[in-house]
Amino acid sequence: MRSGNPILKEGTFAPVGSGAAMTVQGTVSRTLVLLLLAVAGAATVWGPVIADPTSPVVGTGILVGALGGLVVAMVTIFKRQWAPFTAPIYALLEGVFLGALSATFEARYPGIAIQAVGLTFGTCFALLALYKAGVLRATARFRRTVFAATGAIAVVYLASIVMGFFGMEMPLLHDSGPIGIGVSLVIVAVAALNLVLDFDLIESGAAQGAPKYMEWYGAFALMVTLVWLYLEILRLLSKLQRR
Repeated sequence: MRSGNPILKEGTFAPVGSGAAMTVQGTVSRTLVLLLLAVAGAATVWGPVIADPTSPVVGTGILVGALGGLVVAMVTIFKRQWAPFTAPIYALLEGVFLGALSATFEARYPGIAIQAVGLTFGTCFALLALYKAGVLRATARFRRTVFAATGAIAVVYLASIVMGFFGMEMPLLHDSGPIGIGVSLVIVAVAALNLVLDFDLIESGAAQGAPKYMEWYGAFALMVTLVWLYLEILRLLSKLQRR
């Protein structure tokens, strides 16, 4: 099985040795812990940024949170057994990043942050319900399609970053017109469908008796997808506000 999420792939949850095994409930509990840590991280920068959107806290929070989170994420990917320690650090750093970024959006468009949070978790719970009901199934074709779409989006974002170095902007990605909004809707949909693959991979890992520390890794993987989904929904809502 393969997930569009680059940190969940075939063999990720393969059984290793003996000892306590991974469970779905354990992964859910770890995910809740990471979410609480992310909220705590966001709270440390939210107030200062809301009070003064030009505060140095904005740049510092975004830079430290984004780069720190990326480094810790890479360490976690290559050292899965460290997930019980690195996943909480990742959640805190991403919380700082999301808190600073969300507060700047909130200063421009009051109410947008809570809308993005509500839509993110609403989407997550809706997809989980559809997955549990068997309406959405992670078939081989489904996995290939989502994986290809995720890869295409990654290439577009990479191209956008490179263009940014030369003072150029990719219009379809940042435009708030009908086409730009349509592009954002597609990206949001792809990010959301990655959750279905994550649910399937985690459930399979528990069924295969993966080691206990993989609960933290599974929770970390879900956090990565949720962060991406939240950012895309935030971007989409800001485009709608600019119209």
